Amino acid sequence: MIKYDICETCECSHKDKVSKAKSEALDDEVIYDLADVFKVFGDSTRIKILYALFNQEMCVGDLVEALDMTQSAISHQLRVLRQNDLVKFRKEGKAVIYSLDDEHVSILLQQGLCHILHKNKYGE
Repeated sequence: MIKYDICETCECSHKDKVSKAKSEALDDEVIYDLADVFKVFGDSTRIKILYALFNQEMCVGDLVEALDMTQSAISHQLRVLRQNDLVKFRKEGKAVIYSLDDEHVSILLQQGLCHILHKNKYGE
């Protein structure tokens, strides 16, 4: 069993820290929205799509081929990503071209990847 470093009793209180944490707390609505964004990042297929779009925009057909998945699966996940403002699209003739919604999505991907790789877990 893992033993965590915790206070031995609940009598330990740092009123200044508690007060600061309470005054800087996020509104519940913001917390729920943030949790929803991270839920979207919790699916490996969506991460594959986001990473494929990291440096270039792509149409659905290109994503299907690049990720070796069905068009139905890609379209479903793109819909989820679009609904959560993580990807955007534009039409070019009959083609629908997808890209990351903004730089914040790129930063979230980069930071998540850096966190995973920083201890050479994957041979970096």
